[in-house]
Amino acid sequence: MKLYHGSLQIVEKPEIRLPERTLDYGSGFYTTTSFSQAESWVKRRMRENKVSKGYVNIYEFDQQSVNNVKSLIFNAPNDEWLDFVMKNRMNKGFCHDYDIVYGPVANDRVYAAFALYEGGVFNREDLIKELKTYVLVDQYLFHTEKSLQLLFYNEFKEIVL
Repeated sequence: MKLYHGSLQIVEKPEIRLPERTLDYGSGFYTTTSFSQAESWVKRRMRENKVSKGYVNIYEFDQQSVNNVKSLIFNAPNDEWLDFVMKNRMNKGFCHDYDIVYGPVANDRVYAAFALYEGGVFNREDLIKELKTYVLVDQYLFHTEKSLQLLFYNEFKEIVL
């Protein structure tokens, strides 16, 4: 399977990096099966950093290899996914011990729904029901060095604004 990672650099050797902000699944190396998601992410970073060139890095990943490492898989938004994302987003010191985490991206639209939940407009059931109506892009987090050994660099596509 092909996985994509949008970046301002060509990333032949992915690394585990501690983010400057809280992310859905914690620290690590994020990829997606959606080229357009990786492309839109790198275009946003290009605008923020006022640069005219970025890259979508393309990797090969044997999906069956998730069975060889400690993995957490969310096939759709559910209670467990919501709890996990909220722990990663809200508890600055939270750290999990999964090698790979897979599931939906909690994008800006999702966070608007989260805000309704936090404000008491949605209860938990309403939030999950709402999220299931969204077309959500997926993401794979490679959280450990062990998991990065399962990801093989293929090529990159240059992105220009």
